[in-house]
Amino acid sequence: MQAPSTFAAPSSARRRFAASAVTLAAAALLCGPALAQSTVKLGFIGPVSGGNAQQGLGAKNGFLLAIDQWNATPGVPFKVEGVVLDDASDPQTGVSAALKLVNDRDMVGAIGHWNSPVALATLPVFNRVQMPFIVWGAIGPKITDQNFANTTRVTPTLVNENKPLATWAATGLGAKKIAIIADTSDYGRANLSSFGQFFKADKGSVVAEESYPVGTTDFRSILTKVKSLNPDAVYFGGVITEAGIVRKQMAELGMKQPMLGISGMFDPQLIQIAGAAADGTIVGTPKSQLNPKLDAMSKAYAAKGYADSESPYTKYAYDATGILLQSLKTAGPKEKVAVAKAIRAIRYEGVTGTVTFDSNGQTQIPVELQLHEVKDGKWVNR
Repeated sequence: MQAPSTFAAPSSARRRFAASAVTLAAAALLCGPALAQSTVKLGFIGPVSGGNAQQGLGAKNGFLLAIDQWNATPGVPFKVEGVVLDDASDPQTGVSAALKLVNDRDMVGAIGHWNSPVALATLPVFNRVQMPFIVWGAIGPKITDQNFANTTRVTPTLVNENKPLATWAATGLGAKKIAIIADTSDYGRANLSSFGQFFKADKGSVVAEESYPVGTTDFRSILTKVKSLNPDAVYFGGVITEAGIVRKQMAELGMKQPMLGISGMFDPQLIQIAGAAADGTIVGTPKSQLNPKLDAMSKAYAAKGYADSESPYTKYAYDATGILLQSLKTAGPKEKVAVAKAIRAIRYEGVTGTVTFDSNGQTQIPVELQLHEVKDGKWVNR
């Protein structure tokens, strides 16, 4: 019986076959990245639960809208996956979220935070790994005063907001005496200091400076003292929940003075907490620079059918995301330091106007005051 035969190719043929295989493998390696477009991740952190959720949810949707529009644009060099994490307006929760982002090897940049204490807690986390980070909502001065090279901010600081409000209180409202109530966080202390300084510069008198811990629910002893001083207005340097409680307790004590504040308390939740007592609350926020890009964003937002309406911070998160995407395109998504430098150097035509940054990474868009007042249970422009 004949043994089964096997074919052995000549050595020259085997060499030619091996060379062809190597060539094909090399071609596959070279063509692979071009055929399979890479995907990178961008992170969002903000309050999407709790009393400040409306601010965070509107900003979250601005972030996701910018990413959806990027991914739908033909010819973009990479696709983007958005990762949304909740900080619940709590510094410890914010740090946990930041650690999750920086430990994700596909994460190339992030935007974050409405609350200044949360931002101040997470900035060192992002700075340690030099991850590009853009603040979309927190307005405490210390955030950019630290001048972390990887950090920029697209919102004005609370100093920028307090100055025109103090001037209006002295000249437009005609207040001669104001009492200041603020929380003991960095945000609250900065509000107390900056508003008081500017109001005094406009020849006003600060008759009381009262502070309280974040989370306080009974302000009656503070308000009783303030009432005895008969101020023309009360300036409140805290955020939404406590602002609503203070306004309600002012009414309970028969205090009819207007309560003033900045963007940190501009929210429908304040009205829900204070009820009918919310009337007479006046807030100053940065006025939107109306332009076609802002109109287009609002139309696209409405077309998406998000469950949550736009918040005052939707436009800031949208621009922060656009700036980050453009800088990633310029510098390359894996070059963190180069991306951060590209952000600092950018001149970006966005929905908030022409965005540039100073040497500390702070937006240089000028602030024009827009006043809002609660009348008949609704916020209206004043």
